[in-house]
Amino acid sequence: MSEAAVPVFIRNPCPPGACECDRDRLLADPGSDKRVLALTREEEKRLLARLEAVSTLQDLKHMIERMRQLLGIELQIAPGSNEVRSTRGFQIRVAERPGLCRKTRQSIPAAIRRCLENHPDVGYAILDETGLFGTGDRGPAPADEIR
Repeated sequence: MSEAAVPVFIRNPCPPGACECDRDRLLADPGSDKRVLALTREEEKRLLARLEAVSTLQDLKHMIERMRQLLGIELQIAPGSNEVRSTRGFQIRVAERPGLCRKTRQSIPAAIRRCLENHPDVGYAILDETGLFGTGDRGPAPADEIR
C-alpha cells in the first residue's frame, strides 16, 4: 500500500500591494527554508495568545527557541539603549525573512509587550539577566557603583 499524503498547510498569500513578504519568491526557490509558511493565520493567532500568556522568563525563552526551531523566526529581546521605564523601553526585534509578513513582524513584539505588561516579573528578569540588578552575568556590582 502507498502512504497517504499528509496535507501541508501553508499561509494564504497576502493581498497584492499590502505586504512585502516575498512569499512567491520563497515558494519558487526549491532550496529555501519554507518553515515560516506553516504559520497560517489561525496558527498565528494561537502563537500570539501563547506569547501573551507567558508568565516566566524561562517560558518566554522556550517559546523563542521553539519559534526558531519550528518556524525559523529569529527574535531578540533586550533592554533599550536608554532607560527602561515601561515595556516600551525594551527592544523587541523580529528578523526580516522571506515569507514572514509585515503584520506578523509587528504583532509578535506587540504580544510580547502585552505579556511584559501583564507579568512585570518577566521584564524584571530580562533586566536582571543583563546585570541591571547586579545579579546577571557580570556578578554583583561593587558597593561604590550602586549610588
